[in-house]
Amino acid sequence: MKTVINLTQQSVISEIESVLDTYAYHPYQATFAIPELRQELIVFVLSRIPCFSNVEFEREFPLQNNTKDCLIDQKFPRSPLEQKLHLQNLIHQAIFSIMHNKSDSINQHLCDIVEPGCEPSHWFG
Repeated sequence: MKTVINLTQQSVISEIESVLDTYAYHPYQATFAIPELRQELIVFVLSRIPCFSNVEFEREFPLQNNTKDCLIDQKFPRSPLEQKLHLQNLIHQAIFSIMHNKSDSINQHLCDIVEPGCEPSHWFG
């Protein structure tokens, strides 16, 4: 029995993690540690890779109406370096777009999280 593995999806997720590592923990990494926003980031990037959209993709990552268009007319860069830079650019766009569009809910969610280093010490009584 053969197993089909989606290497594009795995490589995109891996690249997202690499790019996020270059950002400050708060608010960027903390924001995309939220499962729904991480999923939205993945969908944003995958839906903008030319002709990646297919039945399996849509079942696993349901697309929102505004990101569902397949970019058939757009050409994906040919060299590996150009592809990597293009993918990183898409990830940066996705991060800033999501941070901008969801800023109110992100601020509310992150304010609810108490950071241990910022909590007053009970050691002194």
